[in-house]
Amino acid sequence: MKKFAAVLLIALIAVSLFAGGSSEKKSESVIKIGATPDPHVPLLQLVVEDLAKEGYKLEIIEFTDYVTPNEALESGDLDANFFQHIPYLESFNNERGFHLVNAGGVHVEPIALYSKKHKALADLPNGATIAIPNDPTNEGRALLLLQSAGLLTLKDDAGLEAVPADIKENKKNLKFVEIEAASLPRTYDDVDAAVINGNYAIPAGLIATKDGLFVEGADSPYVNVIAVKAGNENNPGIVALVKALKTDKVAKYVAEHYPNGEVVLVK
Repeated sequence: MKKFAAVLLIALIAVSLFAGGSSEKKSESVIKIGATPDPHVPLLQLVVEDLAKEGYKLEIIEFTDYVTPNEALESGDLDANFFQHIPYLESFNNERGFHLVNAGGVHVEPIALYSKKHKALADLPNGATIAIPNDPTNEGRALLLLQSAGLLTLKDDAGLEAVPADIKENKKNLKFVEIEAASLPRTYDDVDAAVINGNYAIPAGLIATKDGLFVEGADSPYVNVIAVKAGNENNPGIVALVKALKTDKVAKYVAEHYPNGEVVLVK
């Protein structure tokens, strides 16, 4: 009887260990992340296998606007998103009462002024129509770019969320059309020039350093980040994701696929 009990105990332990191993395999952690297209989705796809080796399944959901992925993150439908820079994230929180935070900066996509009608900045005529993004932070970013280009001067207190009403001096009497950022590549041939965000310019085949009349400087404060809901920034899966995006593998990919400075990685 004692011998039978010992055999039964060993069998139960073996079954328990086997079941535990099977259960662990099935409980692979899923990180559901929303992202806009190029370069965000390709960079995430690049690290899928790396995260899988650490027990995380990266599920990438593509968005084509800037609002929905933040709403989905705030509601808990996403674990993270990857498309926005810090000023936009902070503005969105203030405007909507959201609780999103930066879990790690990844790269800068220099914004630029593009034109199909004019080949140089000096060619812009008086009264030229310039299309700019209509969301607060990117509109301000566009106007700051135009100020750096010497086309206008903003009021001293304009800040990062400047609007056309904050223009103090407009040397060429430029006219502004405020358009949703995602639509700018499709509409900029109807205006004299347009300021287009990198993640929309790249899929449209535009290279800032090659096609831009004027390009944002390398000291840009507009770093694209992995955003999460407050309190989740130190979750192991999120930490692993940010770490994976800062490897030599990613740096090599960026150097090969964005050789003209369309994407600039940050440390």
